[in-house]
Amino acid sequence: MFERILIANRGEIAVRIIRACRELGIKTVAVHSVADKDSLHVKLADFAICIGNNTSAESYLHVPSLIKAAEIFDVEAVHPGYGFLAEDAEFADVCESCRIKFIGPSPAAIRTMGEKSLARETAKKAGLPVVPGSDGIIADTNQALKVVDKIKYPVIVKASFGGGGRGMRIAHNEPTLLSAITTAQAEAESAFGNPDVYIEKYLEDPRHIEIQVLCDSRGNRVHIGDRDCSIQRRHQKLIEESPSPAVSDEVRRKMTKAALKLCQAVQYESAGTVEFLLDKDDSFYFMEMNTRIQVEHTVTEIAYDIDLIKEQILIAFGQKLSIDQRHIKRRAHAIECRINAEDVSRNFAPCPGKIEFCSFPGGPKVRVDSHVFTGYVVPPYYDSMLAKVITWGKDRMEAIKTMSRALEEFTVEGVKTTIPFHKRIINHSRFVHGNFGVNFTEQFISGQKW
Repeated sequence: MFERILIANRGEIAVRIIRACRELGIKTVAVHSVADKDSLHVKLADFAICIGNNTSAESYLHVPSLIKAAEIFDVEAVHPGYGFLAEDAEFADVCESCRIKFIGPSPAAIRTMGEKSLARETAKKAGLPVVPGSDGIIADTNQALKVVDKIKYPVIVKASFGGGGRGMRIAHNEPTLLSAITTAQAEAESAFGNPDVYIEKYLEDPRHIEIQVLCDSRGNRVHIGDRDCSIQRRHQKLIEESPSPAVSDEVRRKMTKAALKLCQAVQYESAGTVEFLLDKDDSFYFMEMNTRIQVEHTVTEIAYDIDLIKEQILIAFGQKLSIDQRHIKRRAHAIECRINAEDVSRNFAPCPGKIEFCSFPGGPKVRVDSHVFTGYVVPPYYDSMLAKVITWGKDRMEAIKTMSRALEEFTVEGVKTTIPFHKRIINHSRFVHGNFGVNFTEQFISGQKW
């Protein structure tokens, strides 16, 4: 087993990885920016080193500083977590050239799945259903108009690289299409350094369903059920659950089979997530593959009683999967709420500052993954997520009731949070009855006063 791993990340995911490593008997090295010098992951790791100033570009995204830290502490592997460099093929290449194991898939798999139009074509060749759209990137407006003439409005323009909802625009007619292309290209160039976009048919209020996969270096591949991530705002997930209340056993069987076919096609190795859109007719379409651990991996861990971070590390070390498909059984229904430092009344504006008091919920069937504490200062430089609250039960209603209770217990003073927002969503009749798609949150917000 690895003796020492560097964690190229911060916040709750860094804490989560440290805990998994400790249980595996692995020493950990935390890297941090100046702003994060007092963060929990720095306190919990066996070793810590400052790698730069406050911004991500000066620290967590600065590859030379990360490699230097890895060399100083003579680590054998780097875990990138999610975000930052987790899906950066060049970083994986650099790690490989320095004889440091990148805990994730091969650079080739990252590149294939990271370039969205190429991922779409790869999925199509592997036999997965894809949303009708352009064959590759859009070269000019004439090509775009020809594509739309074939698939009809509404359409969605998407950045070929990146994710998180950036570089995505919906068009309902020719003027909005031309504007959408220009805007999406500019946003993609700014966010990802690549202006390429492609076009797909826009599905009206679908469900966002994803399949968790684990694949080792020996050709063993398993799926660990599905997650419903339809509760989102501006393409950013807010609430996730496993399993989806909208997916039938037959559709689930087809989706999981399709996900494993894609893994085989790209010779995938590590933990990953294959994402689909599910329409109201129970037809599903490949959307993308995330070649890393997901924020919402926790609901799968709870529902199936499998430690995904440990499995990911063991796979990177070259070990065979410790589980096979026959023995993977769901044991609970799990729900997660992402709690952010945001002011809902000001259009979810980030709310950095000092947490004067913080008290996490507890009791049966409640888990909180977080890096914050009383006295912690939420910096303005990074993602605003403070914690993930996960609850579970023998069925969905029990998980919802436990979440409602947990959110009532969760107290944060000093900064605004999305806890009140989550309380309303969790108790909304449409959520309780599982009657929602990806547009539900925007519809809900428009009818509320904060």
